Amino acid sequence: MAAYLQWRRFVFFDRETVREPSGPDGAGAKPFALPPGIAVCDSGRGSLVFGDILCGAGRCQIWFLPRSLQLSSFQAYKLRVTHLYQLKQHSILVSIGEDEEGINPLVKVWNLEKRDGGNPLCTRIFPAIPGNKPTVVSCLTVHENLNFMAIGFADGSVVLTKGDITRDRHSKTQILHEGSYPVTGLAFRQSGKTTHLFVVTTENIQSYMLSVKDYPHLELDTHGCGLRCSSLSDPSQDLQFIVAGNECVYLYQPDERGPCFAFEGQKLIVHWYRGYLIIVSKDQKTSPKSEFAGNEAQNSDKQVLNIYDLCNKFIAYSSIFDDIVDVLAEWGSLYVLTRDGKIHVLQEKDTQTKLEACKSMLFRKNLFEMAINLAKSHHLDSDGLSEIFRQYGDHLYNKGNHDGAIQQYIRTIGKLEPSYVIRKFLDAQRIHNLTAYLQMLHLQSLANADHTTLLLNCYTKLKDSSKLEEFIKTSESEVHFDVETAIKVLRQAGYYSHAVYLAEKHEHHEWYLKIQLEDIKNYQEALHYIGKLPFEQAESNMKRYGKILMHHVPNETTELLKILCTDYCPSGSNEGPGMLKGKKANSEEFIPVFANNSRELKAFLEHMTEVQADSPQGVYDTLLELRLQNWAHEQDEQMKEKLHNEALTLLKSGRFKTVFDKALVLCQMHNFKDGVLYLYEQGKLFQQIMHYHMQNEQYKKVIEVCELYGNQEACLWEQALGYFARKEENCKEYIAAVLKHIENKNLMPPLLVVQTLAHNSTATLSVIKDYLVNKLQKQSRQIEQDEQRIQKYREETMRIRLEIEELKASPKIFQKTKCSICTSALELPSVHFLCGHSFHQHCFESYSESDSECPTCMPENRKVMDMIRAQEQKTDLHDQFQHQLKCSNDGFSVVADYFGRGVFNKLTLITDLPSGNMATTIEAGLQRERLIHTKRST
Repeated sequence: MAAYLQWRRFVFFDRETVREPSGPDGAGAKPFALPPGIAVCDSGRGSLVFGDILCGAGRCQIWFLPRSLQLSSFQAYKLRVTHLYQLKQHSILVSIGEDEEGINPLVKVWNLEKRDGGNPLCTRIFPAIPGNKPTVVSCLTVHENLNFMAIGFADGSVVLTKGDITRDRHSKTQILHEGSYPVTGLAFRQSGKTTHLFVVTTENIQSYMLSVKDYPHLELDTHGCGLRCSSLSDPSQDLQFIVAGNECVYLYQPDERGPCFAFEGQKLIVHWYRGYLIIVSKDQKTSPKSEFAGNEAQNSDKQVLNIYDLCNKFIAYSSIFDDIVDVLAEWGSLYVLTRDGKIHVLQEKDTQTKLEACKSMLFRKNLFEMAINLAKSHHLDSDGLSEIFRQYGDHLYNKGNHDGAIQQYIRTIGKLEPSYVIRKFLDAQRIHNLTAYLQMLHLQSLANADHTTLLLNCYTKLKDSSKLEEFIKTSESEVHFDVETAIKVLRQAGYYSHAVYLAEKHEHHEWYLKIQLEDIKNYQEALHYIGKLPFEQAESNMKRYGKILMHHVPNETTELLKILCTDYCPSGSNEGPGMLKGKKANSEEFIPVFANNSRELKAFLEHMTEVQADSPQGVYDTLLELRLQNWAHEQDEQMKEKLHNEALTLLKSGRFKTVFDKALVLCQMHNFKDGVLYLYEQGKLFQQIMHYHMQNEQYKKVIEVCELYGNQEACLWEQALGYFARKEENCKEYIAAVLKHIENKNLMPPLLVVQTLAHNSTATLSVIKDYLVNKLQKQSRQIEQDEQRIQKYREETMRIRLEIEELKASPKIFQKTKCSICTSALELPSVHFLCGHSFHQHCFESYSESDSECPTCMPENRKVMDMIRAQEQKTDLHDQFQHQLKCSNDGFSVVADYFGRGVFNKLTLITDLPSGNMATTIEAGLQRERLIHTKRST
C-alpha cells in the first residue's frame, strides 16, 4: 500500500477557463457558459456531449459542443436525460432518459452520421427495465465493438444486450446479474478474444466472462464504491478495473485483486486519462455523505481534483473547484464542468517543460531514481535520459560509490562520450570498474580499437584469465569488438594461445600464421592450417611463408605445393577434386620458394611435368637448368650418364621451341655438347654445327655435316674448303672429298678454288690436279657444244631468210583439206593463213582472239615478241642504270634499288622449237595475210 502523504506534488497541468471567441471589436471574451440544467455529460468523436433535464422550453435536449464552441442540440426526451455514453471509435451515442413521470426509462441509440429531419437518426429504442418490475437506472456502458451493452439498476440488476446494439433484430437482451445492492459501476475489458464485464455495487465487485457460454463470474472483493467512482485503466496499467473507496483505491484484474493506494477522502468521481488517475473528492472538512445518494446534497461543497501518476507515485496536479459535475477528456485536454455552467480546461504541459520544472528539485534532493522514472514515463528521448544518468553517476562518483557510479555510466553508453568515463577510472584502484564499463561498451558494439586494447590490457593487468577467455570465446553472433586489435594486444602481452584461437575462429589467417611461425615456431601446425584454407588464401599464404616452411619442413611443404598446383581441395572439405576443377596454382610462381632446396625443387618440377603436361614454360626451363647443374657436378660416371640422358630427353620433349635461345644458352653454359648440337639442328643452324666441330677440330664431323646438310645450305662446302685450306696439318684427304663434291655440284669457280687453297702451305698442285683436269675437260666439251649450236642457228637463220624471200616473190598455194582446229573436212567459207594453217570460218571465229593472227601459231609468236620487248626494255634500263650510277653519291643504294625491281633477275629463253614449225613461225611473225574464200557462182 502506497502512502498518499509521501507522494510529491507537481504542477504538470495548466488551468484555464474556457472563454467565448473574441468579438470583432477585439474586446476581452467572457467565460463560456453552458445552458442551465445540465445533468449528465460525456465526450468523444470531437465533441463534448451534454444532457439536461426539463427546461423552460418544455423539452429535454442533448447538446454538442465542438472545439469551435458552437453549441448545437436536438430533443431526445420530453422529461430528462439521465445517462449518456459516446463511443470513441464509432459515431454512435447511447442515451437513457424519461418522457413521462412513472414511465419506464427508454434507451435510445443514435447514429450521429445519419440525419432524420435535421436531427441524428435514432436507430433503436427499447425500455430500460430488468424483467417486469420498474426500477431506477444507475449506470450504463457500451463495448466499442457494438456487440455488448450493459445497464445497471438501483435494485442490483444488470441487463446485458448482446449482438448488434443498433438494431432490434440482431440483438438479445437478458438479465446478467441480480443482487440486493445498487449497481454503481460497469466496465468492459477486452483482452485478445476474451471479453470481461466488471460489475461493482456498493458492497461487492464481480467479474463476468462474456466469451464463454453461461457467463461464469467471480467475486473479486466484498466492498464496493459509490456512483461514478470506478473506471478502467489503459494498457499502461494492464487494463485494470479501478475502484475508489473512501479509504483506498483498489485495482483489479478479471481474476484477482491487484495493488491498492491509500488515497483518503470521500470519492465523488473517478476517471482514467493517459496514464493518470483522476479523482474528484470532497474536501476533508465537509461531513461525509452517502456513497449512493447522488450529488444533490453536495452541490455547495468545495471539491478537490487530484491527478495521480500511479507508476511514478507522485501527484501531477491538484486543485479545488466548486461543485464539479464531471471531468471530460477530449482534444488532448481535460475539461472540468462545474455546476454553474463554466468549463475549465486542464492542458498538460509538454514533456520538456515538465522535466525542467521537476528535475532541479529532484536533483537538489538527490532523488535521481524518481527523476529517471518520471522521464521514462513521459517518454523522454534517449539524450535526455542519458544526461540524467550522467548526473546521477557523477553524484555517486563524488560520494565515493564507484560501483554504483559505473552502473549509471553504463546506462549512458551510446550517448555519452566513453572517454568521459574512462578518464575517471584509469586509476589502478578502480580498474575493475573500468573493465565492467568497457565490457558493456563492447556488448553494445560501440567500442573502437582503442577500447578493445584498453579492455584487454585491463584483463592482463588483473590477470583475469577466466574473463579474458569469456571475452574472446564468445560465439560469432556475439562478437562486439575489433578482432584484429584484440589479436595484436594478446600477441604483444604474450597470450599466444588466446591470440591463435581468436585468429583461427574469426579467420584472420595472416595473423594466425604469423603467430604460429614467428612466435610459437609451430611450423607443422601452420602448414596444416594452410592446407585447410580456401584455394585463393592457401595460394597467397604459401607465396608469403613458403620459404620459411620449406626451410623447416621441406617434405611436407613440397607435398602441399604439389597438391596446390594440381587439384587442390582444402583438407576436411567434403568437396572432391572434381568439384574444384580449374583451381590450380601457377607452379612457376612457387619456384623461388625452393631456394637452397634443389632436391625438393627437382621432385616438385618432375611431378608437375608428369601430371600436368601443359605446365608453364618456366617449370621446364628450371628443370632443364637443374638437370644440367646436376650433370655438370656429378662425379659418378654411371650417374652422370643417367643425368645426361634425362637432360637430353627433356630437350627432345619439344617444350623449348618458343625459348630456343634460353635453352641453348643453358646448354652452352654447362658445356652440354649433345644438347647444343641438338638445338643447332632443331634451329637449322647448320653453319653453327659445322663451326662447333671446327672448333673441336673434328674433321670427319665437318665432312659429315656437309654431307647431311649441304643440300639445304650449299655454302657449307665452301666454308669447309676454306677451313681445311687454313689448316697447316695434312688435310689432303678431306680437301679432296670437298673438291669432289664442289665439282659435282659446280659450287665454285675453279679460280676461286685455287685462290682458296693457295693459303694452305701443305696443299700442293697434286691435290687439285684431278679437279682442274676434270674442270678443263668439262669446259672444252661445253665449248664444242656451243659452237655446234651456233652453227645450227646460222643454218636455220639462212633457211628462214630464203623462205621469206620465196614468200615475197612467189604465190602461196593452200592445199590443206582439213580444219586445223576440228580436223574435219574443210568447207567454204574458210580462212587460210600464210603459215599453212586453214580453218572453218565458224571454228576460227570461235577460237580466235584476233582477226589477224593464226590461233595455232599465236602462242609461239607471243613468246618471241615478249622476248624481243624484254630485250629492248633491258637495253633502255641499261643506259638509265649506267647514268644513275655515275651521277649518284651512293652507288650501292642505286644497285640495291635495281635489285629490288628485279632488273638483274635471270631470264630463261626457250630456244629449242619444233623443227617442222620453225620456218612457218618466223614467216607468221613477219607477214600475215588472211584469205577468205567464198563460193561464187560462175
